Amino acid sequence: MNQVAILPGQLFKQLHLDWQEALSDLEEHIDLIEATIDKSSVTPEFGSIFRALNVPLSTVKVVIFGQDPYPTAGVAQGLAFSAPSDIVRVPASLKNIFAELHSDLAKPLRSNPDLSDWADQGVLLLNRILTTETKNSLAHANLKWEKVTDRVAEVLGKCDVVAVCWGNYAQEVSHFFEKEWLVCSAHPSPLSAYRGFFGSKPFSKVNYILEKNDIQPVIW
Repeated sequence: MNQVAILPGQLFKQLHLDWQEALSDLEEHIDLIEATIDKSSVTPEFGSIFRALNVPLSTVKVVIFGQDPYPTAGVAQGLAFSAPSDIVRVPASLKNIFAELHSDLAKPLRSNPDLSDWADQGVLLLNRILTTETKNSLAHANLKWEKVTDRVAEVLGKCDVVAVCWGNYAQEVSHFFEKEWLVCSAHPSPLSAYRGFFGSKPFSKVNYILEKNDIQPVIW
């Protein structure tokens, strides 16, 4: 069966109108990224690349920054760290996030890797690099996705949004946010989780900041 051709300029249209306005001067850059990527092997699938930004700006109260999508086919969903609920193996970083969530809030250990319920509550799960090639992590590190996602961070930094920056790469955007709206630690990756992620209590810290500012806390 022949694949249906995707007309140019479709990637920018995935953005919610709020984000189209905020990123309007980067439309040509986004079009160039779209023209560069191989839509048959990109992950997440083309229609989910801007899933995290298909929401009104006014609904965002927390942003969690990731690095780039899971490279395994069928795993990345357009939401940083999230994976399909029926996946066979939960990614290692997400396992560590769930372990810390369990420790932080004394909740039962979460097993569902689909974080859509967080996104539905205003948690923006944003990778700094929004695409990669299947089986090839950081394949699109040269596409300058950061021009787009840094702008998102800049916009959110001017709003009442808590920023969660795990690891050095995520912390490169921390300067966009006031200190009292920041939650930073090591990355949940197995390579660094024991260097400051475990025991950092990010979920209770986020909810404390939200409640302090009369914003509904997240049901993690």
